[in-house]
Amino acid sequence: MPLLLDTGVIYALADRDDAWHERCVAYLKHTRELLLVPITVIPEAAYFIHERLGAAAERRFVRSIADRELTVESLRDADWQRIGELLDDYERIDVVDASVVAMAERLKLDTIATTDRRDFGTIRPKHRPAFRLVP
Repeated sequence: MPLLLDTGVIYALADRDDAWHERCVAYLKHTRELLLVPITVIPEAAYFIHERLGAAAERRFVRSIADRELTVESLRDADWQRIGELLDDYERIDVVDASVVAMAERLKLDTIATTDRRDFGTIRPKHRPAFRLVP
């Protein structure tokens, strides 16, 4: 079953000084799951990586996608409908967070790799009582 990654985990992997870096690296080192990233996460992660770590780090991020270390998943029409519902129901989340949830629901995934416990911890998905948040 794929592991869905949010922006915070991708950024933490790129930034060795990030408080989540070691936890994320250790967790992903021991997983054999396909690392799945919603298309909406890519520009957000690229922006943070470029702004905080520079162009070379952003190029390494793009290479990780090109080398298939990360698998990018597009959104479907039904995902966009669900994103709108989630934005109505949870005022604290944004489009990127809502897209992660919509994709997890569509794929019936129970686990999200995220550093954002505050927002993802409050969301009640349609297919289970709550998400398991890692690392």
